[in-house]
Amino acid sequence: MNIFYNKEAVGDVLFLQIEPVEGPFDYEKKGNVVKITKDNDVVGFNIFDASNTMTIEGNGHIKVTSDLVDASRKAIKDAGFDYELDVDLSPKFVVGYVMEKDKHPNADKLSVLKIDVETEQLQIVCGAPNVDQGQKVVIAKVGAVMPSGMVIKEAELRGVPSYGMVCSMKELDLPNAPKEKGIMVLSDDYTVGQPFFEE
Repeated sequence: MNIFYNKEAVGDVLFLQIEPVEGPFDYEKKGNVVKITKDNDVVGFNIFDASNTMTIEGNGHIKVTSDLVDASRKAIKDAGFDYELDVDLSPKFVVGYVMEKDKHPNADKLSVLKIDVETEQLQIVCGAPNVDQGQKVVIAKVGAVMPSGMVIKEAELRGVPSYGMVCSMKELDLPNAPKEKGIMVLSDDYTVGQPFFEE
């Protein structure tokens, strides 16, 4: 789930994006809450007068916290909607270990990686020239919001499923990022599965 809020630019409205999909959408308003659906699936909510019912810090992409999720659940329920927000609050940028690297069957410049992130093993298709087996790298898991605003989704690249992204310093918007293409390789000091950013 992604949360957006900018009181100065668009007013006191909290935008909850459950599924990042393209419109057209259907809308249903009850009280201060608008439910947004597409093909009968709930894809988001707009909560008006949000600052009266919850504490919101910052502008733009807002960090999803358990307090904010709980307050949003209450606002949705109080408005009369029968919907339970199911939110994964686990870290989305984690340290991964490249267990295997195989050539992509349909693309010369892509590799198919098997990456251990402690809680699971992910298959990720990667085009970085410097990725290799045995490295520790930064993984953006499905649901991660990149500094650019792009949301990481399950994808299929040239016929091979991919569940996340191996990140470069530039993609993570880190200072002094090299201009050359390539993923960020971490030192052995990092622990597999640990959050890369302070959550």
